[in-house]
Amino acid sequence: MSAQVTTEEPVREGVTPPSPGAPRDRWRSRWPVWSGCLAALWSLLYGAAGLYWAAGGAGYPFAKVADDRSSASLLEPSRAEIVGPVIAAVGAAGVVAGVLMARGVGKGRARTWLLAYGWISACAMAFAVPDYSLLGLLVFAPLLVVFAFTGVPGPQDGVGDVLYWHRGNLIIIFVGGLLWAAATLAYQWRTANRCTACGRAPHGAARWTTPEATRRWGRWAVYIAALSSIPYDFTRLAWYFGWPLGITRPFLEDMQNTPGMLEIGLGLGLLSTAGGFLTHGLISRWGEVWPRWVWWKAGKRIHPLTAVVPATTVALVLVPGGLMNARHVTAEMWGANGPGILWTVWGLALGAATLAYHLRRRGACARCGRA
Repeated sequence: MSAQVTTEEPVREGVTPPSPGAPRDRWRSRWPVWSGCLAALWSLLYGAAGLYWAAGGAGYPFAKVADDRSSASLLEPSRAEIVGPVIAAVGAAGVVAGVLMARGVGKGRARTWLLAYGWISACAMAFAVPDYSLLGLLVFAPLLVVFAFTGVPGPQDGVGDVLYWHRGNLIIIFVGGLLWAAATLAYQWRTANRCTACGRAPHGAARWTTPEATRRWGRWAVYIAALSSIPYDFTRLAWYFGWPLGITRPFLEDMQNTPGMLEIGLGLGLLSTAGGFLTHGLISRWGEVWPRWVWWKAGKRIHPLTAVVPATTVALVLVPGGLMNARHVTAEMWGANGPGILWTVWGLALGAATLAYHLRRRGACARCGRA
């Protein structure tokens, strides 16, 4: 037996519901439907691509290619005739699961299977399959805009030599993972009779989501996130000053002979340190009210999304980068990839700290009125 769940939310007395005629409000209220539809559509298109590659079509993104056109994905290198049918099968299952989630169908064991498929798909696509490309894209995004007009320094002919197909495909897969996470979360809340705007149950918020609780575990999450970046920062600083910490002397000399290489490493280390410092804003007053050193906004309230959006973005791209480093670390060159393994810890801790910040500042729900 199956059950179809409505997307309508009960509204508490005294709480003004959003105007049903506003397009923006309609779009928000129906996100459990469109998120499932988008996940199903993504699965249909990528599954069809898998079928095409399995049949011998060109452009298989996990094939063995030259190093300057490859990625460090979990699936690379692999053969299209083996992985292609798997992609097609997973895509077909995703179409069915996405449609069922969009319709709010399923209870009991069927609901459990749909949730398992959704969360496994989301984690595999967003974290396991990609490499560090997303993190690199985020860090170097401003430079890529400049390079689009000035050209890329060094032997590369253009931005296409940086964002080539094998890397672009990983971005597509990552987006698919985010779609599946959204669809599954919406379905989980919807079929549990929770508010699809805030996730609260009819009997109120869980104890671990109260402001007092989030301050406690959110503080520990911030500390772990900040400490996780230190090994990476320290090794890059050591290399800049000529100490081959965790790498061979010839490798250090190669970097010293490559213009700008050590400076880029130092810059990334300092950027990482700055990120660790900014993480403390998630548990500090200056993370809720603009401090004096931001003089043009000093004393004004910080909108929660100002912190939640960038922190969530960084947390999401850190995890696959850390998992990739775990697959490539060696004893002789542990300094190159070893500290990066902690990016996974950093990303998970930063995600937890961001969740705590969001829960602490979200207030009463505008739709269901629960606090």
